[in-house]
Amino acid sequence: MRILIVDDDDSSRRLLEGILSPYGECVMAETSGQAIESFRDAYEQNSPFELVCLDIMMPDLDGQVALAQMRGIEKAKKIPPNDQSVVIMVTALNSMQTVVSSFEGGGCNAYLTKPVTKRALLEKIKKYGLID
Repeated sequence: MRILIVDDDDSSRRLLEGILSPYGECVMAETSGQAIESFRDAYEQNSPFELVCLDIMMPDLDGQVALAQMRGIEKAKKIPPNDQSVVIMVTALNSMQTVVSSFEGGGCNAYLTKPVTKRALLEKIKKYGLID
């Protein structure tokens, strides 16, 4: 499995990498711009990410805007919904407005609040059949 981890906080990226690295190749991005570029490049190289963990609060471009751009890349490439990346939004904000907008407007698959626990993250990934 190819995994894109997007977070401006190094310790958060390392935590997610520590949890997810046994399940696949982890690519890190510390800005939304880097994440979108990596996401696009992965499709260009015919090796898309199956999982994206995306922080909502990013300094350069809001995570929800980045997600919309990622979904736009998939739409332009005519990727069927069942073959699109599973996107888990991660944030320190636990507000209903953020959750609702991430699902309805952004097209995320799941949502986790920080601090992310191994159990919670792996449960989400299992739900989408990415791991046993």
